[in-house]
Amino acid sequence: MSDNLLPYVEVNPTQTAKACVIWLHGLGDSGNGFAPIVPELKLPDELAIRFIFPHAPVRPITINNGYQMRAWYDIKSMQLDKRADAAGVYESANLVQALIEQEIANGIPADKIVLAGFSQGGVIALHLGPRFGQKLAGIMALSTYMSEPESLAKQANPVNQSTSVLMCHGRSDDVVPMDYGQQAYQQLQQCGYQVEWHDYPMQHNVCVEELATISNWLQARLA
Repeated sequence: MSDNLLPYVEVNPTQTAKACVIWLHGLGDSGNGFAPIVPELKLPDELAIRFIFPHAPVRPITINNGYQMRAWYDIKSMQLDKRADAAGVYESANLVQALIEQEIANGIPADKIVLAGFSQGGVIALHLGPRFGQKLAGIMALSTYMSEPESLAKQANPVNQSTSVLMCHGRSDDVVPMDYGQQAYQQLQQCGYQVEWHDYPMQHNVCVEELATISNWLQARLA
């Protein structure tokens, strides 16, 4: 991989990749956190999907007394409208965009690339996906919320207006309350996106039922 790109964990198909999922982790995790989930999705081999799990940069987190950890942006307040540091969101979106562009340069069309994220990673997916300049296969946002929702309509690129968006959330999530996710869902609906919502009896995590939903959705997008 290029020295200028985010480091990442990759899970490659047994044949030449035809599609790609770029999956962003949450606060304090790393690309290693979600990599073991790939076999659990039970995706057909013929889809030949390559998974990329980037490592976020290490940065101090204000709400954790400045402790440094992998994060896509700083969190200065737990209030929804102040939770995501906008400068960090834009910085990380640019870093992830470079990964998407690498996959396109390597021969995978944009419309065979899914941008996915959990929690903080989902914030980046919901920010970058609608603003990306080529049509993506889909945007997946798990247990997350939206940074600067008021800017979506003005900044979105029309090319991804019809791109499918999957949102999943735990009803008992005490890290990102479910109504934060529902507000993002409603904002996407108001802006005319094809967004699908699922919630589950879980906390800030991923459950078996959710994996089945994700698998079916990915197969529909990347078949």
